[in-house]
Amino acid sequence: MLPRIPFNWPTLVGAEFEHVRTALSRGKLSGNGDFTRRCQALLEERTGAARALLTHSATGALEMAAILAGIEPGDEVIMPSFTFCSTANAVVLRGGVPVFVDIRPDTLNIDETAIEAAITPRTKAISVVHYAGVAAQMDAIMEIAERHGLAVMEDAAQALHASFRGKPLGSFGMAAAISFHETKNLISGEGGALLVNDPELALRAEIVWEKGTNRAQFARGEVARYTWVDIGSSFLPSEITAAFLLAQLEAGPEVTAQRLAAWERYHALLAPLEAAGRLARPRVPQECGHNGHIYFVLVPEAAQRDPALERLAALGVNAVMHYVPLHSSPAGLRYGRAAGPMTVTDELSARLIRLPLHPRLTPEEQARVVRALADVLGPG
Repeated sequence: MLPRIPFNWPTLVGAEFEHVRTALSRGKLSGNGDFTRRCQALLEERTGAARALLTHSATGALEMAAILAGIEPGDEVIMPSFTFCSTANAVVLRGGVPVFVDIRPDTLNIDETAIEAAITPRTKAISVVHYAGVAAQMDAIMEIAERHGLAVMEDAAQALHASFRGKPLGSFGMAAAISFHETKNLISGEGGALLVNDPELALRAEIVWEKGTNRAQFARGEVARYTWVDIGSSFLPSEITAAFLLAQLEAGPEVTAQRLAAWERYHALLAPLEAAGRLARPRVPQECGHNGHIYFVLVPEAAQRDPALERLAALGVNAVMHYVPLHSSPAGLRYGRAAGPMTVTDELSARLIRLPLHPRLTPEEQARVVRALADVLGPG
């Protein structure tokens, strides 16, 4: 029997153990030490952020972004329904209301043409998700936000080393969240980062990050006393997490290239199945420089998806679905509302299958995945 092909496999790049040993030998294990600062400097260099702050998760980074955006009870934040619950939770935890709009059929990102109709006098911000490391249409979104005086928060959890018209994702909004969860391109098990693009928010972001204290300023000798000055929480990861992450960030361009090569291999192998009408491949607009985070296919009918996943599993291929749209989830119905029809979201989320994709995946395994997919979908 052939070995099972996992959907994801956390991949080491080589220097993780050395960096962790160094962190342990220094006796500084709590957050905001040398490894944290080195990771943050690399992120600032690669994204152009005014300030990068490591967090325990992208969820934490999104919660920080909602604080910095000034989300208050009753404020509305427009976002796609096709996203992870953290995008909405960050708003709900501030007393805000997620307002869900439909997605584009090509990138599965927020439909920028649906945003304006969802704006009300209570709208405070737009939360943009770059699904699969492919950019939302940021030119149009930023123009709408500027015209209506709205903040833009980027959920760039999947989008490190991706771009829109040559500009790094995560560098458009007032702040952006990055994820280093073990399922992402670059990992630290759990982990994330907040990218702060508005220099005027950088100091407050650091205070929120340090539990609402001016501890970082005190450590730099900028204030005489360390005290509580604002709201905040415990968002820092440990130095062990940061040490592990530094190795991953240092190898970021190489890991991204490996994933893109695997993505392109799938795209070529699956072209005949698309031509035969047996599935649809992802479409990446020319202006989007993606990072190979996810390779998904869309089966022709929603009724085919779950049986196909079961049969793939029986053949040793761990393919998976993705989000249940938030507008139809129990919490989404309780805390948010849909603005307009969600036709594309409902249809495509029910037809989507994510294929195994990680740096350890071999060309032979990819060919096996495609053969299995052809087998379970039957003749065209």
